[in-house]
Amino acid sequence: MYGQFSDTDFKGIINPKTGKPTILRTMDSQLHSTRIFNENYFAFLKALDDIAAKGIKIVAMPGDFSDDGQAYNLRGLHKILESYHEKFGINFYLTTGNHDPVGPFRQDTGKDDFLGEDGNPLGIYSKDNIGKISNQIVTKDISESGYLEILDELKDFGFYPKKEDLYWSTPFDEVSFQDYSYNKALPFAYYQRRMYEVSKGFSVPDLSYVVEPVKDVWMIAIDGNTYIPKDLTGNATDASNYKGASIGYNNVLTNKKHLIDWVKKITKEAKKNHKTLIAFTHYPMVDFNDDATEEIKNLLGNKKWQLERVPEETVAKVFADAGLQIHFAGHMHINDTGIRKFGEKMLVNVQVPSLAAYLPAYKILTINSTYKFEVQTIVLNDVPHFDGLFPFYQKEYEVLKKNGNKTLWNKDILRTRSYHDFMLFHLKELVRLRMIPNDWPSEFIERSSKLNGEDLLILSLNLNEAEAKKYLKQKDIDVKKFRKWTFDDLLLNLYKFQSADELAKLDIPEVRLQQYQTLEKLFESNHSQDPFIIQLKSVFKMLSLLSNGDPSDHFEIDLKNQTLNRVQD
Repeated sequence: MYGQFSDTDFKGIINPKTGKPTILRTMDSQLHSTRIFNENYFAFLKALDDIAAKGIKIVAMPGDFSDDGQAYNLRGLHKILESYHEKFGINFYLTTGNHDPVGPFRQDTGKDDFLGEDGNPLGIYSKDNIGKISNQIVTKDISESGYLEILDELKDFGFYPKKEDLYWSTPFDEVSFQDYSYNKALPFAYYQRRMYEVSKGFSVPDLSYVVEPVKDVWMIAIDGNTYIPKDLTGNATDASNYKGASIGYNNVLTNKKHLIDWVKKITKEAKKNHKTLIAFTHYPMVDFNDDATEEIKNLLGNKKWQLERVPEETVAKVFADAGLQIHFAGHMHINDTGIRKFGEKMLVNVQVPSLAAYLPAYKILTINSTYKFEVQTIVLNDVPHFDGLFPFYQKEYEVLKKNGNKTLWNKDILRTRSYHDFMLFHLKELVRLRMIPNDWPSEFIERSSKLNGEDLLILSLNLNEAEAKKYLKQKDIDVKKFRKWTFDDLLLNLYKFQSADELAKLDIPEVRLQQYQTLEKLFESNHSQDPFIIQLKSVFKMLSLLSNGDPSDHFEIDLKNQTLNRVQD
């Protein structure tokens, strides 16, 4: 936010609280997005300070380290990572996500939702005549970088070998582990040596690599981006002729098969040379919905709830067969652990939360032995200066209200006292402004939003109201306590579990969790064929699955016994 464009004098708008020029996005855009764009800057610095204080020296970043690979964001990231490397000796290892790059090659673009001095949106574009709004700045630094630009700017953070690395390799090199040297590996880091055919006649880059940063530990960074051509008769160098990569590994299986062979090769080499292998990529390899995907499909349909991003079951099998056992992923901005077992093989997929979404956190992996690994989730509750941009948003809100916008974001978010509360409020607004209108049947929402917990209790029993109340009294269920919350509260908590997994329980009262369990059991026993009851039954089934997944807070992975065990703090 405090960066500078290289080809314009525009430095941002002045923050009345600090006097600093700032380049930021609107709050309206943040609350319609699955991640925030501004405050995560402060969260990132807080996380790095925390990591440095713990003495951690190896940090892996599983993609989407920028908004859309813009040059000024990449420069800012480089500057931050370099400063923490120099000051604390931290070595950073990056892999690419679907936002960095957005496509294989650089392309002109921009954003309509930066904040202007007057509180209205400001457009920043990479060239003239592509913006939608008249209030605009033009700079090449807002264009979406391709692989070449990302490699050039961030090569020091895993994408190139370092002299101190004990080993470094790509899917395209010819240097064996036994014959490894920095000088032999370096030429294979060059952009032109890292190309493959994604479709016949279409060559695009792949920035996968494996590195040995400390003795006997190999980190394999798999570039899961698969940019498939839209038109096979079109231009192979035209960035706009490629589909986005957000689907992830499902497309790797069809159009990037060389990665599977390479992973097999690396896992064999690691085993032969007694190396512990840890994989990290942007995309999940295991269903991240705690096996609630089929229930979600039944209720909402195949194209809702980001279901197109759920990896096919084949993905886990292919990579487990290839020898992977522990894999860290990002992409979904959620906290989750997924396991798949295939005979004697087991793949554990750990979803790393985002610092830019609820619940903001990072993961610490401790290798205790060749088969025992400890994973700890560190939540960022307090972040210095997280509220430093609030004066900007206050002005934005006043302008939106004056302009008569029908759907306003809730300005109470500007009263939050901690980063945790701010991100929880972000989720609440995201659910209200985007998730419910986009994902849920309108008739169902219209009907269910009028219900409270007591109404749900009665509906769960398949009895008339008088009989239901008599039954509840006999079972000593305190109906008055169920009256205190609404279906909308329930829906928000459903999204809390989807985002934070078991850590969501810290943000839901214990008595409410018990009430949900009561309702889950009652709806499970309800065999009514009423379509509305069937829909409610699905909601509670989803809630049950999402709130009772595998350990995802602090746990041990035991590869020998193929178990995940919670660690009591």
